[in-house]
Amino acid sequence: MAALKDEVKLYIVTALACFDSPTQVSLAVKEEFGLDVPRQQVSLYDPNTYVGRNLSLKWRTIFEETRASFRAKAEEIPIASKAFRLRGLARLAQKAENMRNLPLVASLYEQAAKEVGDIYVNKAKAEQADQVPTPVAITFGVKDAKRHDDNPV
Repeated sequence: MAALKDEVKLYIVTALACFDSPTQVSLAVKEEFGLDVPRQQVSLYDPNTYVGRNLSLKWRTIFEETRASFRAKAEEIPIASKAFRLRGLARLAQKAENMRNLPLVASLYEQAAKEVGDIYVNKAKAEQADQVPTPVAITFGVKDAKRHDDNPV
């Protein structure tokens, strides 16, 4: 394994903290820096993996701070916004109508309706948490194994 400069290590750690896979990071490093870093070596910079368990405190701290920041900024990613997704679906539906692709238009309308109706949101879990569990009665019967007919004694 080749020794990497701190600049490359920082790039790897931040990419892994943003949930990129080691293969994706390896390809990105090759494209960005022109270095061929195998995915096994990339995995060494993820403290959540077995091989990355001995990552130095410096890189572990950077990883954890980047991960926390990434999770906090999820709302800023456009596709996470319902309005952004609906605008995109509207543009796609308009193009599909212009192309006279009616099945695609219908499926886009259906997807938009599901988006507006919050079908992609799991409300059942929240509703179930508020309800009192329903008691269930279970009865067991004993059958004589010596008897071959199903008539009770």
